[in-house]
Amino acid sequence: MPPADDTTYEIRTAAPEDTGLVEALDGSFTTATVFHVETAENGFTLREIPVDPPLTKVFPADEDEDVSADEGDQEPQGAPTFLALAPNGSLAGFVSVAYARWNRRLTIEDIEVAPDHRGRGVGRALMSRAEEFARERGAGHIWLEVTNINAPAIHAYRRMGFALCGLDTSLYEFTASAGEYALYLSKPCR
Repeated sequence: MPPADDTTYEIRTAAPEDTGLVEALDGSFTTATVFHVETAENGFTLREIPVDPPLTKVFPADEDEDVSADEGDQEPQGAPTFLALAPNGSLAGFVSVAYARWNRRLTIEDIEVAPDHRGRGVGRALMSRAEEFARERGAGHIWLEVTNINAPAIHAYRRMGFALCGLDTSLYEFTASAGEYALYLSKPCR
């Protein structure tokens, strides 16, 4: 799918000197709906509900984050970040991925699109690059986690072929996102 405004974005692998650009990207979002999660003894249901006024979510900077992968589980240099650059060289978005050999899963660790570039095919282009990376490694599926209040992202992921495959009611419990639920989505890698 070409970008809606015919802007051509360059997709490339991030280099160490791109770290500051990636960290500075505004990943906040505003939504007029959220997905309400109703849990029951034998499962759960999702229901999209309106919120008024619209909700704006700003993600806090990661503080003292200890991200240590099990070396036997992640392939060496198996966690690249791919950038989408606008024609003027500015960062339009990025996707960070990690591949686990043991279950042939590519995990979308993070994907963000700058507010000025949303709705132009940047997220789809980045996800396509992540899928290409997954196929190169023989991945069987692609997996991601998203908060239940990020309705715009959930709709985008569903349009890209992702389906709901799980829920965690406590993932965000001791964070600034307490009260939100983690939804897990996956899609086969073809």
